[in-house]
Amino acid sequence: MEEISRATFDDVARDAAVDLLEQFWILREREPEKYIQVRNREQVLRTWFREKGGLRLITHRYFVKLEKVPASPEPWMGIQAFQQTRDYVLFCCLLAFLEGRAVEEQFLLSDMCQDLEGFYPGPGGLDWTNYEHRKSLVRVMRHADELGIILTVEGEIELFGTGEAEVLYEVPVAARYFMRSFPRELESMADGQEILAAEQPEDQGLRRRHRIYRNLLFGPVMYSNDAADPDFLYLRNRRNRIRDDIEENFEFQFELYKNAALLTLPERRHRFTLFPNDRALCDIALQFAGLAREIREEEDIPLQYDGSISLPRSAYQNWVIRLRERYGHGWSKQYRELETRGVARELLALLKEWKLAREDPDTRVISLLPALAKSSGEYPANYPEGVEADAD
Repeated sequence: MEEISRATFDDVARDAAVDLLEQFWILREREPEKYIQVRNREQVLRTWFREKGGLRLITHRYFVKLEKVPASPEPWMGIQAFQQTRDYVLFCCLLAFLEGRAVEEQFLLSDMCQDLEGFYPGPGGLDWTNYEHRKSLVRVMRHADELGIILTVEGEIELFGTGEAEVLYEVPVAARYFMRSFPRELESMADGQEILAAEQPEDQGLRRRHRIYRNLLFGPVMYSNDAADPDFLYLRNRRNRIRDDIEENFEFQFELYKNAALLTLPERRHRFTLFPNDRALCDIALQFAGLAREIREEEDIPLQYDGSISLPRSAYQNWVIRLRERYGHGWSKQYRELETRGVARELLALLKEWKLAREDPDTRVISLLPALAKSSGEYPANYPEGVEADAD
């Protein structure tokens, strides 16, 4: 019976697949139960992800990892903890530093800082007396520790952000496997698009299938470019097969509309990255979605060819003013005290991150995208106007 279940997408495989999608990798030492689940269903997981998305499942004695290469990189796919370009540069410098260290070798933060100065390519170099440079390194080391490519033996990196601190680290075996392999040397490829193209199959039909499944699994929503969009023709022609592929093997529900396709969950699950979540800004986004629908109906605003609503940035700002007048009394302290321009900026960033809006970089025209219309939020009828929300 166990041999049969190993070859089918049962509940164990379903849980393991979600873990592979949601996590960068699963380290055996940190999460042995998850590691064993993946290894026990390795065959069915490897086959499904390879055939549907062209994705590679790596199994190793120390870890398992699904290489989640997107069909098209998006700004929100970066490292959430990083705030500046310097953070990414320092992270790459750290990887170069670790390449020169043996597994289980220990090193001091102060010694590493000296070496990083030599690796850093930016103009002006690194200045550890600069508060911003120190905070960048704190973010990088904290993220590297969370990933498992360094181990903190003694000390606290947070103290480095405000003053002198010494931390002792160790190089774990996982540090040797963080970087993924490529079909050619990176120096021989011009940009990220060429890197992605080098790994795609020559068969156009297979390439399209992989692109569609990756977009559905890795992104919030897929949109149609026009009425003849070949990817959406594929989705419509094979919608039943795609629905079965998704809904029989995951908790997701596949939803296909005229201009959009997305995966949803019938119930909130904390193991997933979801919209809406518990952030106060998500509540504001839901309220904005409802207000946008109301204003469109009031003013008879026409839809664009792709089902979006286009409005100048000034009109968007006015909509946020109306939003604040109606709902602001119940916002968290952070957003009650933030000026309207700041609320509008953070709200737009969230909507763009979840592909609910986009902004033309030249004209600054904002488009509210079709998926936004699926959401709406308002206070209950008995919600007292004087009540204030908890802080985010």
